[in-house]
Amino acid sequence: MTYIFVIQVHSEDPSKDMAKHHIKVVELFAGVGGFRIGLEGASDAYETIWNNQWEPSTQHQDASLVYRARFGSKGHCNKDINTVPTADIPNHNLLVGGFPCQDYSVAASLNRSGGIEGKKGVLWWQIYRILNEKGDKRPEYIFFENVDRLLNSPATQRGRDFAIILASLADLGYIVEWRVINAADYGMPQRRRRTYIVGYLKDSVVAQKVEQMENWVEFDGVMAKAFEFRPKAGTVSSFDIEGSIQEVSAGFNKGKKDSPFGNAGMMMDRHVYSVDADPIYDEPRQTLGGNLIDEKLVPDEFFISEKELPKWEYEKGAKKIERVSKQGFKYTFSEGGMAFPDNLDQPSRTIITGEGGTSPSRFKHVVKTKSGRYRRLLPIELERLNMFPDNHTLHPEVSNGRRAFLMGNALVCGIVEKIGKSLYQFIYDEVPVSTKPIFKERDARPMLDLGLFADEQKIIVVNRPIKQYKLDKAKHLLIGIVKKDNEEYFLKEEPTKIYYTGPSGTFPSTIALNKLYYFMPYIKGKGVSDLYLIRVARIGNKAEVYPETNDESPRLVFELEYLESLPRNQWVRLDKDKDFAFKDTLLGRIFKEDQES
Repeated sequence: MTYIFVIQVHSEDPSKDMAKHHIKVVELFAGVGGFRIGLEGASDAYETIWNNQWEPSTQHQDASLVYRARFGSKGHCNKDINTVPTADIPNHNLLVGGFPCQDYSVAASLNRSGGIEGKKGVLWWQIYRILNEKGDKRPEYIFFENVDRLLNSPATQRGRDFAIILASLADLGYIVEWRVINAADYGMPQRRRRTYIVGYLKDSVVAQKVEQMENWVEFDGVMAKAFEFRPKAGTVSSFDIEGSIQEVSAGFNKGKKDSPFGNAGMMMDRHVYSVDADPIYDEPRQTLGGNLIDEKLVPDEFFISEKELPKWEYEKGAKKIERVSKQGFKYTFSEGGMAFPDNLDQPSRTIITGEGGTSPSRFKHVVKTKSGRYRRLLPIELERLNMFPDNHTLHPEVSNGRRAFLMGNALVCGIVEKIGKSLYQFIYDEVPVSTKPIFKERDARPMLDLGLFADEQKIIVVNRPIKQYKLDKAKHLLIGIVKKDNEEYFLKEEPTKIYYTGPSGTFPSTIALNKLYYFMPYIKGKGVSDLYLIRVARIGNKAEVYPETNDESPRLVFELEYLESLPRNQWVRLDKDKDFAFKDTLLGRIFKEDQES
């Protein structure tokens, strides 16, 4: 049996007036579009005209699927960036990307081209290649993200990798500033430390505003205006990065214990000024608890059973374990305890790529609900902690585990938004305006906004009626209450039915449409009995069946095919609210309850 669902597809209105100002953006290593969301949240002037996302370690390109579903296929490239000619990348004003943290050492000189070559597969050198080959058409501005340890790597030559990046950008004509920012220090809902790098060509509008490096870093610059801080006493560092890129790779800071780079600084003409920064922030702060959804909307699979709970407690607890090395030496492995459950009154811990899945883990988040049960976080909650729109990664071909992986790889969109606003103001000397601001407050009862699909006319696929079937008790079942005026319709013995949800905004957004397989109508006073296959879930309106109502507001519509009925009516507790009454469960649970009754 198969089922198809209509998903949101981004579309552009060609009649929409263009912004007064226009910043053309190219997004590399795009993931699911964190840079794009942050920049569009900063100003309507930012327009992503080309983007690249390629995951070399997997055949199933989940991030690319999500990106195209949310933003469309125009300008999207799902190819290894190593194989994409620079000529295929359109000219642009701003190059952005969260490039992977790797070993950036230089392997050799390319004498014929006069360029440089890093270790094979190191994606920083693809950024360099694009900027270098663009020549006088290279973008005026660059904006990159990386892990916080970039300033201290590698362990054998502290700061060398960052020195290579700064030197190569200086040689391309860029002035560069950076900050290591923990999103939670500035009121955002996740403790996630990352290095953010912004650069400006020397003849750009922003570069012309730089006067004194110290003041730019501490007070006047793009980063300082976005994220206020006070310098730590005694941490100022000032020096030059000297020699060719190959010489920097071989000798920078060699033999020294500490990196010379502070967590805030800038570079101009290879001269570096840096300092360690203490954040200044006295505005409202977001928490983990403030981004959770109502317990009643959480699918059963995310709750931890009493049987499994001790395993989670062990993983989270302090421990000392005797081990033997490969060489036969005995040693004691020890680690401290972690908060269990996670504190709801604080920002969350850093989301990692292994956040998904049911197996007990030291690093996965676990929260305790008001009823006293323990559970894992839903994908929608992980999205919120990175400040993405609700259900941004929801896609029929992307599992919950992969959605968690995507959020473990993502950045906090709110950081990009604030830097994007600051950069815009430096370029245009005016306050930016956006029609797509990032949400700061989240609803504990998120509803599916059917208005997003109001203009969607096309039904992608209609499945053919089935002739044979075998019930799969592991499939998701949606139980929905039937309104009084529709009960007679559902009591008729007909092979097909149509079920309409309530008006726009009343269907829970936490129910994954791509997982729903079966449907049972709930009739007051009778409970549930008839089982249907969901052939199609689509957007429609009530006037399709009842034209006399003239009700053309968008609703979620299920086209159903009757399968069989339970031997007796079964009572089920629904998740109720003033606007809806549904239950997302598994078919097997209903059959089990029926047998036990």
